[in-house]
Amino acid sequence: MTDGVIAELAKLGVVPLVTLHSVEEAVPLARALEAGGVPVAEITFRSPYAIEGMKHIRDEVPGVILIAGTVHTKEQAEAAVNAGCKGLVTPAFDESVVDWALEHDVAILPGTAVPSDVEKAYDQGLRYAKFFPAAAYGGVKTLKALSGPFAEMSFLPTGGVDLSNAAEYMALGNVFAVGGSFPVPAKAQAVGDWQAISETCRMARDLVAPIIAAKR
Repeated sequence: MTDGVIAELAKLGVVPLVTLHSVEEAVPLARALEAGGVPVAEITFRSPYAIEGMKHIRDEVPGVILIAGTVHTKEQAEAAVNAGCKGLVTPAFDESVVDWALEHDVAILPGTAVPSDVEKAYDQGLRYAKFFPAAAYGGVKTLKALSGPFAEMSFLPTGGVDLSNAAEYMALGNVFAVGGSFPVPAKAQAVGDWQAISETCRMARDLVAPIIAAKR
């Protein structure tokens, strides 16, 4: 299951980060992602509507891969998986959450920012991790530097990634996908402009798709 989820994210190349403002917007937002060619949603625990929103998407938009974001505890991890999530993303390296995910065969992308974080992930047998906050920690330059000592590691950079630099990140050999809230513009989400979100997702996919094809 773990390898399959990561493989799907790598095929798409874009992981939209979604913070729900209501339970009601979960389904139309997920459908907008799917219509835009990015059928994945990293639903963050920054919102009290996260779990219920996940359940609605699981039941009504099964074609969208559900990922839980901003996971801080094992309890959140378990609740997210029970709500339909296939993977977990943490803001930092939390051994208890990583251990839980490995024990339950759930895909986990722990947050890493410095070499010591990456080493922890590597020692746990992980070969995929989140790189956050990407821009604040050197962005493309840092990822290039990490490729030397951590040649087997591949990253999902988030934090400061947008349409202007997504292709630059994606072109790196140790980046398997880019993530962030940029595929879901805040203004469009606020007014329920699902078409605008779909269009932004298409723009993101158009940027990364040829790069992904060239890497194969």
